[in-house]
Amino acid sequence: MSDFLIFSGNSNPKLAKSISTYLNVPMGGAKTSTFSDGEVQIEIKDNVRSKDVFIIQSTCQPVNDNLVELLLMIDAVKRASARRITAVIPYYGYARQDKKVAPRVPISAKLVADLLTTSGATRVITMDLHAGQIQGFFNIPVDNLFAAPVLLDYIKSHFDHDLVIVSPDAGGVERARAFAKRLDAGLAIVDKRRSAPNQAQAMAIIGDVTDKTAIILDDMVDTAGTLTEAVGVLLRSGAKTVHACCAHPVLSGPAVDRIVESGLTSLVTTDTIPLNERAAASGKITVLSIAELVGEAIIRSFRGDSVTSLFV
Repeated sequence: MSDFLIFSGNSNPKLAKSISTYLNVPMGGAKTSTFSDGEVQIEIKDNVRSKDVFIIQSTCQPVNDNLVELLLMIDAVKRASARRITAVIPYYGYARQDKKVAPRVPISAKLVADLLTTSGATRVITMDLHAGQIQGFFNIPVDNLFAAPVLLDYIKSHFDHDLVIVSPDAGGVERARAFAKRLDAGLAIVDKRRSAPNQAQAMAIIGDVTDKTAIILDDMVDTAGTLTEAVGVLLRSGAKTVHACCAHPVLSGPAVDRIVESGLTSLVTTDTIPLNERAAASGKITVLSIAELVGEAIIRSFRGDSVTSLFV
């Protein structure tokens, strides 16, 4: 691995350390500081000339700070003559703004893709993109990993029978169907109508959840409005208990309070985004590590092996 270096920004150092440990590759030295006006300054301490460089950085809260930090780190190693630069972005911020939903609005996910490419990234490794078409926004290779193997292993080892996988909206049906098939479980859909961004009202359940353990499956939980509405309608429809699984615990605003006060038994998520102290102390949230999955993807990318075979 002498031609292989890993660096990390400040968004999720614990995950980066876990990936480094799995790969048995020490973290590269990078100094991040800010000027008095808030400008980010990056200094790479290691020689990266003609090396393969992987930069691990989730663009989570504070989104803009972490994004700029990632862009500057990519630019720094590009100007230091790195051979290939892979941006490892476990959580891709701005992914929900992937199309024009109203006149005169940006397609922000495309702009972020352009920024990453222009800064010097030659490949992107990310996880559970909000929409698969975001891969097409890039003119460089994108490996979109899935947390499914980690979540499926947890569900199989902690739940027995009478399961029903629930999609919180029509857009997540394909994901929920794939899980239901792997688990030999039932499938249900929440009929949801959204009146404004971050505001949702669950209306009805399509499918049978009576006397079953319901597991709501989504790619992320942000303010938890959709999730808690779904929990309420599932319990009213006769579900025995309600759990939830997601890849990205964004958990902004009132999310933790809503989860704690709801009838949700547990939320199982991954460490693509670090939990804040309140979320970690809530008692309802279980975090699974995706370090081995991302680490294996990094190894395969470096060696030129198949990444897709991780999910077959």
